[in-house]
Amino acid sequence: NDRIEGYKKAADETEDVDLKVLFNSMAAESRKFKTELTGEISKLGGSVEEGTKASGKLYRAWMDIKSALTGKDRKSIISSCEFGEDAALEEYEDVLKSEELAMECRGLVIKQKGEIQASHDKIKALRDNLTT
Repeated sequence: NDRIEGYKKAADETEDVDLKVLFNSMAAESRKFKTELTGEISKLGGSVEEGTKASGKLYRAWMDIKSALTGKDRKSIISSCEFGEDAALEEYEDVLKSEELAMECRGLVIKQKGEIQASHDKIKALRDNLTT
C-alpha cells in the first residue's frame, strides 16, 4: 500500500511525462502485487491490512516538503523514489526472514522481491544518469 501511494504521489509531483509514465507503471505493478498477496492470504484464511504505515505517511509528507523546497526537481523526485524502493526491499527481506511466512507464499514473495529489485535498479540508473 505504501509503494502504491508513494508512486501515485511521485507521479503527481513531477511534470516530466516520462517519469509520470514510469511512476504510474510502478504503482500498477504494486497493485498487481497486492492483488496476488491478497489472494494468497485469503486462501490461507488470513486477513489483509488496509491503509498505509505511519512511516509511509511520514515519507510522503517529507516528499511534499522536499518538492516545495526544490521546485519538483527531477533528481530529488527520483532520489525519493529510490529511497522508497530501498524501504520496500527491506520490508520484503524482513518478511522472507520471518518464521510466520507460510511456505505457500514464499515463492510469490521471492518473485515480487525480484521485480521490486529490478524497479529499484531502474530508478537508481535514472538517478545515476542525472549525476554524470
